[in-house]
Amino acid sequence: MSAPADLRHTFRPGTAEAPVLLLLHGTGGSPDDLRGLGEVLSPDAGVLAPVGPVSENGAARWFRRLREGVFDTEDVLARSEQLADFLVAARDEYDLGGRRMVAVGFSNGANIAAAVTLLRPDALQEAVLFSAMLPVPEPPQHDLSATRILLANGQRDPMAPMQAAQSLVAAYRQRGAEVDTAWHAGGHQITEDGAHRARDWLPRA
Repeated sequence: MSAPADLRHTFRPGTAEAPVLLLLHGTGGSPDDLRGLGEVLSPDAGVLAPVGPVSENGAARWFRRLREGVFDTEDVLARSEQLADFLVAARDEYDLGGRRMVAVGFSNGANIAAAVTLLRPDALQEAVLFSAMLPVPEPPQHDLSATRILLANGQRDPMAPMQAAQSLVAAYRQRGAEVDTAWHAGGHQITEDGAHRARDWLPRA
């Protein structure tokens, strides 16, 4: 099993009653990119913010791609295992016990979060996905009835087209996941309305 040191990261415990937000940056980003969004979603939350381990011409990513919009599927599978093992180890290292862990990812960060929820539901079952698409062509048929997802995508997103985003939603629902969607008229971005929708979605009913 990977130790938390396997991925460079920062950690803030937050309050015991609040969830831990797993902040997953987009291509070329850093752990600081989504901190403001995390404050909007849950100011008392814990924060676990790793750095993508793959370099693409110096830009941090979570997995390799063959070209724009075409992922290296084998690397997606391997890096999903790496991140999932990191999360399992971090729970022990930081004594998180039964606290909820909710991924909040943008673009490449949303795609790795989607991959982990599809491939390793033992490690991650809740995610807010901004500008995500189906990260692997044929996900395994895991029982995702305990999985809860919010997907917020643009209807004119050239990097995460509607068809690819809808394929992700369909894959979740076919496996029993609870999926909410927040489509917006824009492109590859996090909108203010999307952030507010995520804030309202975060608490469990």
